[in-house]
Amino acid sequence: MTQPNPTENQAKARQLLGMKGAAPGETSIWKIRLQLMKPITWIPLIWGVVCGAASSGGYVWSPEDFLKALTCMLLSGPLMTGYTQTLNDFYDREIDAINEPYRPIPSGAISIPQVVAQIILLLLGGIAVAYGLDQWAGHEFPMLTALTLGGAFIAYIYSAPPLKLKQNGWLGNYALGASYIALPWWAGHALFGTLNWTIVVLTLIYSLAGLGIAVVNDFKSVEGDRQLGLKSLPVMFGVMSAAWICVVMIDVFQAGVAGYLIWINQKIYATLVLLLIIPQITFQDMYFLRNPLENDVKYQASAQPFLVLGMLVTGLALGHAGV
Repeated sequence: MTQPNPTENQAKARQLLGMKGAAPGETSIWKIRLQLMKPITWIPLIWGVVCGAASSGGYVWSPEDFLKALTCMLLSGPLMTGYTQTLNDFYDREIDAINEPYRPIPSGAISIPQVVAQIILLLLGGIAVAYGLDQWAGHEFPMLTALTLGGAFIAYIYSAPPLKLKQNGWLGNYALGASYIALPWWAGHALFGTLNWTIVVLTLIYSLAGLGIAVVNDFKSVEGDRQLGLKSLPVMFGVMSAAWICVVMIDVFQAGVAGYLIWINQKIYATLVLLLIIPQITFQDMYFLRNPLENDVKYQASAQPFLVLGMLVTGLALGHAGV
């Protein structure tokens, strides 16, 4: 019996995770459904919940709080990010037919009614879990339910006409960045503390660094975006100019958050955030700025861990300061 070679195994793993460069041919409907949900994209939102819990100052290491956090991660990652990614693939099926024809919908691996059913079930599941968390936390106002409904609305107007925010490089990428940084952060903070305007504004500023991260995803679809008239930043400004916009946004707004930590007298945490920017700049120069089209995935894998570590350091600083 012929054993799959490492390249085939890698292609299957990439397909299951929803990554670029997958191979067609998957027949299991459950694996296809999982591919639509792009598990690789759940990680930053799960991490955002951790950062929010840290910034709240109210998380304690107890079985109950641990289970609350895990449930909130389920809400932010598999359910709501899975909903967002499936919805996005549904409305991007024409673009994917050009850029990534192996994706489940353009390849015909899953029918449109099955995709619609998945979108509805994930959304309803997310709302139900959010409401359950509100009850568990004893919220008078169902903050987590409101955040879930707000996030679902942003996901819809990001992907669907007539607004389809992703057609605009600035608005679309900021909406994506805020969804990946601010929304799960607010959820984690609200679950273990009281969400306040300082946290809201600071994380929305932090999301401008997330805008830079979101731009990275546009480089894999430049040709399809250009053909269909979508104004992504690489289409609007050219590949290299968009790459510079991307890295500057990431570095400058992280440094700005470090400046805020200095202002609230959290100098050690601020120093750690600044130190974490250094390896990011190194990988930006090594990979992304030299060839953004070929090295986008390699850059994300090497540099983004330092961004997310910086987010956690910031969350711990805010929790320590009692912001």
